[in-house]
Amino acid sequence: MRAKSSRENLLKSLEKLRKTKILVYVTGDRPGWETQIHQEVHSFFAHHLERMSKSSKLPKLSLFLYTRGGNTLAAWSLVNLLRQYCNELEIIIPSKAHSAGTLMCLGSNFIVMTKQSTLGPIDPNINTPLNPAVPNMPGHTIPVSVEAINGYIELVKKEFGIKNDQALAEVVKVLSEKIHPLVLGEVYRARAQIKMLANKLLDFHIPNGNKEKIVNFLCTDSGSHDYTINIEDAKDLGLQVEEADKRNAELINSIFETISRQLELNIPFDPKKLLNNKDMVDYNCKRALIQSIEGGKHLFISEGTLTKQCNETNIIIHNTPTFEGWRYVK
Repeated sequence: MRAKSSRENLLKSLEKLRKTKILVYVTGDRPGWETQIHQEVHSFFAHHLERMSKSSKLPKLSLFLYTRGGNTLAAWSLVNLLRQYCNELEIIIPSKAHSAGTLMCLGSNFIVMTKQSTLGPIDPNINTPLNPAVPNMPGHTIPVSVEAINGYIELVKKEFGIKNDQALAEVVKVLSEKIHPLVLGEVYRARAQIKMLANKLLDFHIPNGNKEKIVNFLCTDSGSHDYTINIEDAKDLGLQVEEADKRNAELINSIFETISRQLELNIPFDPKKLLNNKDMVDYNCKRALIQSIEGGKHLFISEGTLTKQCNETNIIIHNTPTFEGWRYVK
């Protein structure tokens, strides 16, 4: 109860300082329990926004966002939902807003960043049952990077100098033998879609700015999906960024620290450590968060029981899940 009260007070202080209403959305990246932006949170966002707005548009709304990414269309849908409830939308980044999180930022009027904040490229990975299989791991597939496929084609053309139509057809044939043609088709569609979505969202962010420069960098020119964009990089790119001053940064960092502790973001899920010397233990892992002062708190939780079975040579740990889903805490 103390942590809840403390975070609520910090949120109220930040709302007062920024003259706004704040909605918190965190998808956790705790090792072993990672979560992502997903379409299922749309109704939870609506729950909070209805209570925050009281059926009239808010002059200003702030999304406090921490995420490593997720579903592109879910991110698009959530930004459009947020904008229906406010005249001005800002997104506050306490640490990471990567991939689909960066895409969401493109639909804001302003991005509020601290020295710890990072954005990232928005080129998506394709995951389908037709993806290449992971060797010696039945049922597991390798994500296919949209820009990696494009990079391979560019490598063949520019570095190897292969421009003859027949030779290029052979290259595509070899590629199709490694990656299913339907996956390659999905790659092309996803690449076109992410650029279209980014351009549409940037109409809110920089209606008269250089959208092409931003989209090209975020989709291709950054060179790697793991590239991180700090506050100075974001400004140089042409994004509308506000650097949090000392008081804003203190509140933003303090709010995030309470969330990090609750979701145990920096503590890998370790069944052996949880069991310790016991043969059985129940676990409760909080993996994602949606929160507002008016709407309370939604937590994505995984619960279950770990049991330890020992034989002469090995210790086998069994995980029996008992619950996984969202729970509301007022």
